[in-house]
Amino acid sequence: MSIFDHKRLPKELFQIDVERMRKGWFSDAYFGNTVMVLDALASEPGYMFTGNSDIPVGEINNGNVIIEMQFFTRRKPFSVVAGVDEALAILEECTGYFDKDGKFVNTYNQLEVDAVHDGTFSYYSGNPLEVQPVLRVRGRYRDFAVLETTILGVLTEATRVATNVYNVMVATRGKDVLFFPARFAHYKLQALHGYAYFLAVQAYNHKFNKNSRASVSTDTQGGWWGSRGGGTMAHASIACFFGDTVETTLQFARNLPIDVKRIALVDFHNDCIGETLKVMQVMWDKYWEIFKTGNKEEAEKYRLFGVRPDTAGNMRDISLPPLGDKKLDCGVNPRLVWALREAIDKAWKDWALNLHAQEAAKRWCKDVKIVATGGFNVQRINEFEDLGVPVDIYGVGSSLLENSNTSGTNNDFTADIVRVKIDGEWKELCKIGRQACNNPDLEQFQS
Repeated sequence: MSIFDHKRLPKELFQIDVERMRKGWFSDAYFGNTVMVLDALASEPGYMFTGNSDIPVGEINNGNVIIEMQFFTRRKPFSVVAGVDEALAILEECTGYFDKDGKFVNTYNQLEVDAVHDGTFSYYSGNPLEVQPVLRVRGRYRDFAVLETTILGVLTEATRVATNVYNVMVATRGKDVLFFPARFAHYKLQALHGYAYFLAVQAYNHKFNKNSRASVSTDTQGGWWGSRGGGTMAHASIACFFGDTVETTLQFARNLPIDVKRIALVDFHNDCIGETLKVMQVMWDKYWEIFKTGNKEEAEKYRLFGVRPDTAGNMRDISLPPLGDKKLDCGVNPRLVWALREAIDKAWKDWALNLHAQEAAKRWCKDVKIVATGGFNVQRINEFEDLGVPVDIYGVGSSLLENSNTSGTNNDFTADIVRVKIDGEWKELCKIGRQACNNPDLEQFQS
């Protein structure tokens, strides 16, 4: 499934639209035009190249030209590569041609394919003469020319998300990042995005010897790597309980399986600290009531895993006295999180407890985590972490899908023909400003 286990994803997983892809349905039209020309020349008796070339050509029919093509990204300074397994599946299923009867003849076994594994780092200094190809294909060009657009798209989309997630992981210093961008993309991309996220978490853990956990919000996002979507409550949940956050949390705790973490959403009334304290009081009371009976497993249903402030960026939580700069007060900001942490840690002091219960309650409160969501990106997370803001987990959404040259999140995959085969020998041939390059991570692909 990746560089971390040296396995490839099964091609059936991608549900490739083989019939239409073979016909170039998803390809830029000029690739189809090229194939039409090459097909015609290949079947034209007596045709031979008679033009001018930078290399000695001799007598050759261009229709059957054999080339070497390299696929690479130009995102500086590196990319966490993803989408390679799907690109290989596309080549396997769709390389070939249609014979005179309209039957597709698969010629994939005539290709030579080298590829890196998903999760590999590919580096780029800014010099297009020094790239690290993640995929190299050698074979008759007209058999796979119409696949270039789809392969580039698969690599670009998956690699961009994986690299964005990795950069967020670095910013959090290894704290868990909940993957929340499902609502910002077409649902058919969820599986690809979730897989790219999972690769990035693995890449970060491998690079920094950490043990950050991967957590997605939809089942489809975890479909390629065997996970399920997780979550507890939305603002709509609280609305269904007529705005009562406490009752919402209690009923979720009572009815949901024990493996679903109890995370209370606490900004419904724009009073994160007030709501948190109310939820904690009631959840603790229920927890301790059952715990004292000896039914520890049932009591765990009422252990509050965390609280989630999700204050809108144009609002100031009412628990914060205003500062001079109103913008600093809005949204989930450092002051709010610090105040929330202090309130959580001290909540037990206001409960009527005997000495034994006090110690248990103190630990129970300390274990409550803060899950910060709402507009987080690399820059904002870096600011929080540099200040030491006590966020335990970040929920990140749209910024993980960002595609911008300004912020450096565009992976800009491209492909070039860099060699042609003449009389059994490979000759360098590419447009000015490019050249054949190598990548030590490339491995021969065996289907």
